[in-house]
Amino acid sequence: MFAKQKQSVEKQNSSQSEKISSNDPNLNTILENNDGSNKEIMIPSRVKSPPSLLSTDLFVKGNLNTSGDIQIEGSVEGNIKANLLTIGQNAEIKGEIIAEEVVVNGAISGTIKGNRVHLTASARVNGDIIHNSIAIESGAHFEGSIEKSEDPLTKPIPKGAATIS
Repeated sequence: MFAKQKQSVEKQNSSQSEKISSNDPNLNTILENNDGSNKEIMIPSRVKSPPSLLSTDLFVKGNLNTSGDIQIEGSVEGNIKANLLTIGQNAEIKGEIIAEEVVVNGAISGTIKGNRVHLTASARVNGDIIHNSIAIESGAHFEGSIEKSEDPLTKPIPKGAATIS
C-alpha cells in the first residue's frame, strides 16, 4: 500500500567500497567531503520529535533542560527550559520556566519567561511572567507581576522571584 523508494549511494574508501542505502526519501545529499573529494553521503533531514511526556504519577526533583517540547502532567520541583512547554491541568510546578512557548493549564509557583505565554481558564500561577506575547483566559488565577520584553528568554529574573537551584 505504502511504498518507499529505496535510495542507495556508493561510498569509496581507500581499499574498499561500501554501499549506503536508505528507505527515507527525505534524505539530503552532500557532494563534497572535508577532504575535497566528490563522494556522495546521505544525511537525514531534521525531523521534529514528539514532545516528552511526564505523566500524572511522576514527581521530578531537579532541573529539566531540552531543546524539544515537554508536556508535564505530574509534579516538578526545579527549573525547566524547553522549546514548547505544556503544563497539564493537574500538574504542579515549583521553579523557573524558560521556554519559547508556554501553555499553562495547571499550577505554577515561580517565574515564567517565554516569548508566547498562554494561561488557560484552569491555570493557577503564583509568580512573575516576562513575555513578548501573552494570553490570559477568563477564569485563570494569576498572582504576581507581568512584564513585556522583546527578548524575555535572556531577561534577568526579578528580585524576590522563586527559583530552585
